[in-house]
Amino acid sequence: MDDKQPPSVTLKQFNQYQFDLHYADGQSPIVTDEPPPLGEGAGPSPSHLLLAAVGNCMSSSLYFALSKFKLDPKGLTTTATGEIGRNAAGRLRVLSIAVDIHMGAPAQGMERLDRVLMQFEQFCTVGESVRQGIPVTVSVFDGTGQKLK
Repeated sequence: MDDKQPPSVTLKQFNQYQFDLHYADGQSPIVTDEPPPLGEGAGPSPSHLLLAAVGNCMSSSLYFALSKFKLDPKGLTTTATGEIGRNAAGRLRVLSIAVDIHMGAPAQGMERLDRVLMQFEQFCTVGESVRQGIPVTVSVFDGTGQKLK
């Protein structure tokens, strides 16, 4: 990320809970929407966007850490799941986020993988920032389905 240009998005409402999310010049906007009964579910909701941001950042951080040691995960597939519930005031909140990252490759033979698994989350700007207010757990699985972290 370019430290000189802070990230920025622009949201333009076009229909009730639906917005065009503009995130970069020259890129098509992403339609966002609330699920029914408020919206029509025509695009990702704010909760989906939060989960995508945390999951994508954790995946990118894992890939970065693996590539530092020239380790090839043979593709990553990540699922981020949010627990939604009510706070003490009865307002809906994201209570926790669980991120499961699956590598395509087996862990066997990956030298220094233990070091990667110990440090990669520290590289995740979004996940570590969100974690200050919402519990975030991260699990990593290899291509055989073995849980590594």
